[in-house]
Amino acid sequence: MTLAELVPLGVKISIVTIVFALGLSARPRDLVHLVRHPALAARSALAIMLVMPIVAVLLVKFVGLSAPVAIMLIALSLAPTPPILPRKQLKAGGDASYAISLLATMGLVSILWVPLALELIQRVSGLPLGIATPKVASVIAVTILIPLLAGIALAYFAPALAAKLAPIVSKAGLLLLVVVALLILVSQWRHMAGLVGDGTVLAFVAFVVVGLAVGHALGGPDPSDRTVLALATASRHPGLALAVAHVNYPDAKALVAAVLLFLVVNVIVSIPYVVWRKRAGAAGAVDL
Repeated sequence: MTLAELVPLGVKISIVTIVFALGLSARPRDLVHLVRHPALAARSALAIMLVMPIVAVLLVKFVGLSAPVAIMLIALSLAPTPPILPRKQLKAGGDASYAISLLATMGLVSILWVPLALELIQRVSGLPLGIATPKVASVIAVTILIPLLAGIALAYFAPALAAKLAPIVSKAGLLLLVVVALLILVSQWRHMAGLVGDGTVLAFVAFVVVGLAVGHALGGPDPSDRTVLALATASRHPGLALAVAHVNYPDAKALVAAVLLFLVVNVIVSIPYVVWRKRAGAAGAVDL
């Protein structure tokens, strides 16, 4: 097996491992948190699935991105929250039940929403867009639903074992992800540099900033919910976005570089918000 084949496999294994570890620390009732809070669920869907695709289409129209990058941005705007995001949300002071429920719920809804939304955007923008529902379902099932449900099931039937495994599995998955990410950065650095200066970075920065603002505004009165939704609205599932983009531009070499550049921009731009939410949470704890 070549390095080019090992890297994608390493990404999948690391993501599955991290999500499984998340499930080991979760409870079955966490999955239905949004069912018990329908107003929050509606605001979450509005922010992630309606507002941000509109923002992406506007950025594509006014920034003048290349066709492959434009499709990647639209694909990112439609993808659900990334599988490893709950770790970041919890560290920033977000509510665990909401973060887990949002991950699972948006993933399920995306199976039907992504193909439908791509068809609608294609008619409006004229860009060649489309992906089969089974392909979306496969990505969501493998990277989110199966490992998350498996972890929750083990935690329910063997809580002591799950508690011991959770930190070990989480650290192993994170370590593998860091190693693979460094390999990808080295291999894609030149392609990423080629996207600097053509409006791609500006579009990605604008997407993340607007996502943070929209999610925070629609998160409701609970500060922890605002933190979760802000980070979820600004972040996207790279695997699903790549799947959508590759279907429409199978030979475009800029796709992996574009999604990697988005992830780098997302991390950097989100740092001030995460620091602010951590400090706000700490101040609130002291006041209590």
